[in-house]
Amino acid sequence: MTERREIIAGRAGRLDAVLAELLPELSRSRIQNLIREGLITVAGRRVKTGYALQGGEIVRLILPEEAPARAQAEDIPLAIVYEDHDIIVVNKPQGMVVHPAAGHRDGTLVNALLHHCGDLAGIGGVLRPGIVHRIDKDTSGLLVAAKNDAAYLGLSSQWRVHGIERRYHAILQGLISEDNGSIDAPIGRHARDRKKMAVEPGRGRPAVTYYQVLERLPFANATYVALRLETGRTHQIRVHMAHLGHPVVGDQVYGSRRQPYALQGQALHAKVLGFHHPLSGEWLRFDSELPQYFQELLAWMRQPHE
Repeated sequence: MTERREIIAGRAGRLDAVLAELLPELSRSRIQNLIREGLITVAGRRVKTGYALQGGEIVRLILPEEAPARAQAEDIPLAIVYEDHDIIVVNKPQGMVVHPAAGHRDGTLVNALLHHCGDLAGIGGVLRPGIVHRIDKDTSGLLVAAKNDAAYLGLSSQWRVHGIERRYHAILQGLISEDNGSIDAPIGRHARDRKKMAVEPGRGRPAVTYYQVLERLPFANATYVALRLETGRTHQIRVHMAHLGHPVVGDQVYGSRRQPYALQGQALHAKVLGFHHPLSGEWLRFDSELPQYFQELLAWMRQPHE
């Protein structure tokens, strides 16, 4: 269904940049394509993507419904931790994207689930069938998916009321002096970089992370911690730890771009996942081993180096 909108530009600036701020649900690339197609006009006139707004102009948008591609089944091995008629719990490897998106149309966890589970059509949408929650591409660990609509609705309701137990292990840059603590800081889209999240007081969504020091690694100037999420915002742990001044080791988005440990991603693992079975109500809790890359990094950091 085609949607029509009319907004008033609140400030001066490039048309595409201003709209990206006003309409965070649209990617900047999609906004630019709509401008090129003449579906975004200023004061009734077609303009270019770099058109300079003065502020106060009327901008009209015609948003045709996007026809999403349907994810395809692929024979990709899965590390299955638990499975029954309704749900499947897997241990996602570092480097695997959860569901198809721009730049990652295949090789995702969804592609693998479709091959393993068969028809998941209609459960959560054509590109995210069965997916109730996500973990980042470069984060490893536990994730549960639904195999039917009833399971999907049951799991989703637990997520909405924060009824899921999620515990992560991470290695952070620097030595944390406190043995434990919490971060209560709202998270929202970064004001300038729309691909990033940030602590945004006043306009972000509530986000709470608890941390406990498991081991200090003075030879590597790092700290091994356990973390528990009360909320589940995008990039929450990575944003909160960077806000604390101790970004996750290997995180090139929120930490240092230097990779002294030759990691392919950040040292962050979703270790524990607990929830009520969406149909039986039984409490299920899973605890995964640290992946090999994580164990090897810890072992190296425990040793003195020249």
